[in-house]
Amino acid sequence: MSATTIVHLLRHGEVHNPDKILYGRLPGFKLSDRGQRQALTVAEAVATHDITHVVASPLQRAQETAAPIAAAHRLDVETDERLIEADNQFEGERVAVGDGALRQPKHWPKLVNPFRPSWGEPYVEIAHRMLGAIHRARRAAEGHEALCVSHQLPIWTVRRFLEAKRLWHDPRNRQCSLASLTSLVFEGEELVRIVYSEPAGTTDPKVTGA
Repeated sequence: MSATTIVHLLRHGEVHNPDKILYGRLPGFKLSDRGQRQALTVAEAVATHDITHVVASPLQRAQETAAPIAAAHRLDVETDERLIEADNQFEGERVAVGDGALRQPKHWPKLVNPFRPSWGEPYVEIAHRMLGAIHRARRAAEGHEALCVSHQLPIWTVRRFLEAKRLWHDPRNRQCSLASLTSLVFEGEELVRIVYSEPAGTTDPKVTGA
């Protein structure tokens, strides 16, 4: 019989972002006090799980979210660049609708194609790199569970890809709260089920800087 392996995709916890900018891949953005509590809540929620592999995006907020989970299972946090946040040309800007960068004509050419999207990394490229990270984690934890800490858009994009849904979407409808788990259940190499859970509670997907 094929081994059952679960790969959990964990979105990082809340980030300290008082200026409410879109920070993307910018360095220096750490978890807020609430984000640290969220990471600990997830660590408690998965304490009895058979986790044998923990890997995270290289960004600080992901590494900090992974740390208490890895410690609880006496594991090191490995890093996979493919779990990183999506590239975005609005990094460092305030991008709420009707405010900030979106009101500046110089930025309008970046908005011409929301289906690719024209302002950042193509959705299909996000999905493909995330799949590479997922299958690496699945192989590393075969017959057990792996936990990968990533970011909202990469997790939601690869989930839609796996569910055979179109990749462009309304960001307001993402089901990927802070510190949420999108768990991929494999029988051998075949994905058989996707389970979503929110051990730290529900958060608004529209919150800038979350």
